[in-house]
Amino acid sequence: MIELDARRLMCPMPVIKTQDAIKTMVSGDNLRVTCTDPGVMQDIPAWCRINGHTVLKIEEIDHEFILTIEVGND
Repeated sequence: MIELDARRLMCPMPVIKTQDAIKTMVSGDNLRVTCTDPGVMQDIPAWCRINGHTVLKIEEIDHEFILTIEVGND
């Protein structure tokens, strides 16, 4: 699993950083994104749906939002 630290970044940067990370990955890989911007709770899942990736898990821990994404066939 690849870890992406997108804490302290505001929209649209967490989505852009997620997109950049996924470009380096292959189908079936997992990416774990940690953010502090609550907008990612809607933005990243919407981006994943549009681009063929799957959000496996969403967690909120101590004001941080952690999304686990499975890379699709893009």
